[in-house]
Formats: sequence, structure tokens, C-alpha cells
Amino acid sequence: MKETYPCNNREVTLFKENDSIVPQTEYDPDRLRDACGVFGIFGDPEAAQKTYLGLYALQHRGQESAGIAASDGKKISLHKGMGLVRTVFSHPDIMTGLPGASALGHNRYSTTGGSGLINAQPILIQFKKGQIAAAHNGNMINAMELRERMEGAGSIFQTTSDSEVALHLIARSEKNTIEEMVVDALGQLEGAYCFLFLTPSKLIAARDSYGFRPLCIGTLGDVTVVASESCALDIIGAKYVRSVEPGEVISIDAKGMTSSRLPEAPRKAECIFEYIYFSRPDSIIFGNKVDKFRRRLGKKLAEESPCDADLVMSVPDSANTAALGYAQRSGIRFEIGLIRNHYIGRTFIDPYQDKRVRDVRIKFNPVTGVLEGKRVVVVDDSIVRGTTMKQLVRLIRAGGAAEVHVRVASPPVKCPCFYGIDIPSNKELIGSTHSIEETRSYIEADSLAYLSVQEMLGSVPDGTRQCTACFTGDYPTAVPEGFTKEQFSIKG
Repeated sequence: MKETYPCNNREVTLFKENDSIVPQTEYDPDRLRDACGVFGIFGDPEAAQKTYLGLYALQHRGQESAGIAASDGKKISLHKGMGLVRTVFSHPDIMTGLPGASALGHNRYSTTGGSGLINAQPILIQFKKGQIAAAHNGNMINAMELRERMEGAGSIFQTTSDSEVALHLIARSEKNTIEEMVVDALGQLEGAYCFLFLTPSKLIAARDSYGFRPLCIGTLGDVTVVASESCALDIIGAKYVRSVEPGEVISIDAKGMTSSRLPEAPRKAECIFEYIYFSRPDSIIFGNKVDKFRRRLGKKLAEESPCDADLVMSVPDSANTAALGYAQRSGIRFEIGLIRNHYIGRTFIDPYQDKRVRDVRIKFNPVTGVLEGKRVVVVDDSIVRGTTMKQLVRLIRAGGAAEVHVRVASPPVKCPCFYGIDIPSNKELIGSTHSIEETRSYIEADSLAYLSVQEMLGSVPDGTRQCTACFTGDYPTAVPEGFTKEQFSIKG
């Protein structure tokens, strides 16, 4: 179904999926989802085993499928499957089939459609230079245009993933070295991407020139590691070195590491939601510590929107640090008012509201001894549709709270994202269709306040490097003519 919505004086056309059911872990209709996590390692005799651990640390970035490609210097071996990392690699013999000192891994999340083994990554192909495997995080906004052009010229695609578009461009390049071919191919792509490529003898990492998605470099002795977040370095004992720069292409082989550059973008556009919600609080992304950023968000929220209350609590787990910051700055004590059940298992998108309500009660339980008779400030990182927050407010009141005041450590989400975040159409975003007072009434809170865009950007060292399109409609790239969400569901 085609729908066109205005977003901050710009019209965005979307296609709504028809009853598409995508398996996810703990699916929440009022939470945003990011597309994928990547991990690569070069120079370690246990490369596949360490990649497995790295993917475990990045499980929050994608739960739909997982895969590892490993090279023994002559041949690349591949194993991938649907489900969580522990499920895909549950058999002890799998790792013996992934020998070698270099590997790359991928956790996938697709936003709408395209869910299936055929789109699981890494993708491994054979071309004129030999084998090459690819793992990707992000969303290329011109992928469909490039794909249609290549199909018209006779190219055959095996998946619906935009990652395969990049591999076709590499295979068609007339440059001499694999590094030059990768730069040539990625220079034709527009949008957000972090890529890892593995050949029998090299590991190549690349980040788009806007720098939308995080990618970092670490070392473990003489071993080089590349990952979406630094928490994946920590789990194998690697040391964080630095972030891969926007537009940087790094090649790692037996001789060491070399760096080349993609064409410069008009601006930098690091996704602010990576700080707010997607990344783990113990990670370093874009060169900064996530937990410190979230704590600053909470402090600024307390300054902008104080509240006369007895206690501060979070919606666990992603809002924990922001709630601590709010409590510290406000002087109101922090308490654990909700217990989150981490063992609810795999659930599915369900179109019926009563199922969503039931899932909230399965996932959270109020601590009545903490809440009874208290005026409560509930801190959350974001509100998307408002359905989950409405049920949480009811749950907290049922736990005995006298008043429930909601504070959100980000501005209202108003616009869809083209760059790899599963943000619904404007029509589904409560921040786009409702005023703050109307939202407060809908979620049945005593008061509601959001953090301002200005204070949010003031929480990072350089607020000019951030993409805030989902809050402001200020898209860093041109919105492609005839853009549809259906087209952009060919996620990496």
C-alpha cells in the first residue's frame, strides 16, 4: 500500500508491508531496530572462534541470522544460518570446518521483508580475482537503481540484499588490485554502510564518507580486529585503537595495514541513535564512550524538565544510564521499579493489540515495594509509537505508584530513516502525529517531557557531526525521487 506523508516540509513516500512477519528476539513495536553487526580479525590461528565471541557481543545488533567466513590463506570457508549466534554455531564440529587465521562475521537484522537464509551473511562469491566474502551494516539508498541497471545489462542476483550490489560492482571493476576495486565500487554507492571484505589473503574494512554507522579497530598483540562496537573487542581481550574514519578503506594483510580514502562527503553524519539506544553502554563508538553520553543526556534532561517526585526509575535496560544521570542531577534517588525478564525467548510481530499488551506484562514486572504511594519519574530513551509506554504507565500505576511522570532522553521521533534504522512511516510515529500534550494524554502519564535537540547535540563533543534526520527531517543526503520503504528493505 503506497502512502505519502509530509516530514518537516518534505514529502516522503512509503510502501507499507502486507502482513510481513519477521522473527525477532523480544520484538517490541515501540522500539527501533538497527541493521546488523560486523566483526573481522586477521592474524589469529583461532580466528573463527574469536569471531564467534565477537558476534556474541554484537548480538544486540541483529538476531535474525548469523554467519562466519574464515580463510586459511588459500580458501575461504563459510557457515551461516537463521537464528541467534549460539543456535547457528551450536554443533561443536562447525568450527573445525572454519580453519584459518583470518575471518569475518555478521549478525543480521532486516527491517521489513527479505527475511530468510538466502539473505544471511557473509555473502561469498567467486569472481575474476578469486573468492571474496562480504559482511555489511547499513543501507545504500541507490542500491535499487544500481541493481536494476546491472540486471538490465545481464547481471544475475542471488539475494535481495544491497550487500550483493556492492559485490557486483567490485566484480565489474576494471581496476587492478582488490583494494582499488573496492574503492571504485564503494565510490558508486550512496547512503550508509560499514563493509568488511575477506579474500584468501586480506581483510578489508570500509566506512562510508558520511560516517553513519560505527566501526572501530583493535589489536590483540600482532592480531588486528575490526568491529561495529568496542564491546566485541573486549570479549576477546583486544585493545581499542581508534575508530575507522568516515570514508576510510583499510586493507590488512601479512605485510600490515594500509589505508586509502573514498571521495569526501559534504558533511559528517554519525547516527545519534547509535549513542541513544542501539550501541551497548559499555562500548566506544565514533571515538566516544556510550555510557558517558547517556549519563549526560539524563543530566541535561533533569535540567530541562525537572519534576517534583520521590524516585527516579528507568525502563530497563537501555535507559538505565540516562536514568542514573537524571537522578544524579535532580537529587532524587534512583530506584529499580521495573524488573525485566531476560528469558522470554523468541516472539513474533503480532498485529493484534492484546498480544502486544500481553508481551509487556511478560517482559516487565513492577516492584510494588518500591512504587507504592510514590511519585515516580520514569526515564526512557525514546518513544516511537507510544503503545509500549502506555502499557508501562498502566503497569507502574498498578504497582502502586501515586503519580507517573515520563521523561524521554531524546527528542520526539518524527521522520523515517533511510540509512539502516527500522523507523516506521510518519503516520505510525506518535511524535509526528501528536503534540506532546496529546502524547501525554495517550500514554496516560501525569506529565511528559522530551530532551531538546539542542541539549541532545550538546551531549557529544562535536554536535555538528551527527545525523538527526529522524528528529528534525534534516537528511544528510538527497532523498531519492520515488523513494519507497519497500525498496529500502533490501537490507545488509
